[in-house]
Amino acid sequence: MFVLIVGGGRVGEHLAGLLLAGGHQVRIIEPRASSRDHLAQTLPPETIVAGSGSDPAVLEACGVRQADVVAAVTGDDEVNLVATSLARFEFNVPRTIARVNNPKNAWMFTAEMGVDVALSQADLMAHLILEEMSLGDMMTLLKLRRGRYSLVEEKIVAGSPAVGRTIAELNLPGECAIIAILRRGRLLLPSSGTTIQTGDEVLALTLAEQAQRLAEILGG
Repeated sequence: MFVLIVGGGRVGEHLAGLLLAGGHQVRIIEPRASSRDHLAQTLPPETIVAGSGSDPAVLEACGVRQADVVAAVTGDDEVNLVATSLARFEFNVPRTIARVNNPKNAWMFTAEMGVDVALSQADLMAHLILEEMSLGDMMTLLKLRRGRYSLVEEKIVAGSPAVGRTIAELNLPGECAIIAILRRGRLLLPSSGTTIQTGDEVLALTLAEQAQRLAEILGG
């Protein structure tokens, strides 16, 4: 993919590094000379562009019309929103992602404003903390489809109601599936007849609203 990153702070720098390591083409736009100097210590010089991501001319010069994704990750919500709106409506970029710094501004970051995915670090952290508090020992590993689904892990302890029962006997919620079991260092791909044992580490994909019920079934 060709990814255009608006903002060369810590988030932009880390994202660019991950993308380059994955073999993707990257351009990162940063207006501050000091930040560009810092970026040049870790990123190839040709990936760093001086300017503002809210300037259509700068976006055009960076090849925005060929970009597969524009990710606006500056510390300024206004810049992020303008950059993604320009990318979508002016340059027809297929995918736009925006960082939301102030959760109170999240209502503006919508598809109608040109934002496909809005990511608020404060909001994500708060919701993850609340979820971990409610799920006990169950750990959320990954959020999918904008948080609608979760990949979770549960360690089966002695006395759990799941011990000795097959997956079919667990009566899992409808949109919930056990996709793998780690047992004594081995990865098992379970079937409906697989029996849960003490010490198993169960990996499951579940609808977010059903995670609490899954935790009760596996952990009691």
